[in-house]
Amino acid sequence: MCAKKVAISVGDLNGVGIELALKAHEKITRICEPYYCINTYMLQQAASLLTMTIPQDFHLLPVNGTFTITPATISASSGLYSYLSFLKAVKAAQKQQVDAIVTLPIHKEAWMHAGIAYKGHTDMLRDYFGKDAIMMLGCPQMYVALYSEHIPLKEVAHSISFQHLSIFFKNFIDATSAQSIAVLGLNPHAGDHGVLGDEEEIITQAIHHVNNHYSADILQGPLVPDVAFTPHMRAQFTYFIAMYHDQGLIPLKALYFDESVNVSLNLPIIRTSVDHGTAFDIAYKCMAKETSYLNAVKAAVDY
Repeated sequence: MCAKKVAISVGDLNGVGIELALKAHEKITRICEPYYCINTYMLQQAASLLTMTIPQDFHLLPVNGTFTITPATISASSGLYSYLSFLKAVKAAQKQQVDAIVTLPIHKEAWMHAGIAYKGHTDMLRDYFGKDAIMMLGCPQMYVALYSEHIPLKEVAHSISFQHLSIFFKNFIDATSAQSIAVLGLNPHAGDHGVLGDEEEIITQAIHHVNNHYSADILQGPLVPDVAFTPHMRAQFTYFIAMYHDQGLIPLKALYFDESVNVSLNLPIIRTSVDHGTAFDIAYKCMAKETSYLNAVKAAVDY
């Protein structure tokens, strides 16, 4: 059986992404046929800064443009290049030139400086394909999907509606085939029967509606957020749905920071990513850990 082809967008070249790509290349080739979205000039510049050798079988999907790499620096040039690298990978998957894409970390502020309208990979994919892409992060021990992603905390409560929650729940169930999913409440104590907030009433209605749709009690909750990730609860559930970014990702990263990956669900292409940022504090110091990247590639191949 032929190895699956995977396009890898290199992320922000001022960060650790290209180090991971070079360092893990030999291991990656054992599980897929990787194609790196970068041109020869930028690759040679990065390898020189890292004092690393470029493997002979390092296949490229060239991306136009050049700039001077400045480690650990937020710049419009690096932001634009990371976006173009990502777009190259997406188009390759859309044209079925590759079987999946894996994204190395971008810097959101660099995208903003470059005039890119999206806050991240998932936002772009949602708009590009006109689909309600779902951001799910985790590892086989625990997966967390985010109902709301990169929005200010003050806007989360206003984003919760019966219609949007119901669609989100259905899309998540269809994408994962999960049979048991823990849904977190929004407020402390899951609202404490309305004493601390009433958003849980909407969440409960959406849970009942979707469970009735599938004639099964797939969704459980809304659970009290501060006990949802205890060992007892994690023994019962593998899949969790959090109402907002930090509610789900703080416990996930505290428990499984190195192992976790980011998976985009409900899309016509397969996309996974590392579950960490550009790590400017260790950029070009050859200190980046490969675990999340390797897991992201494995997830893309196995999806």
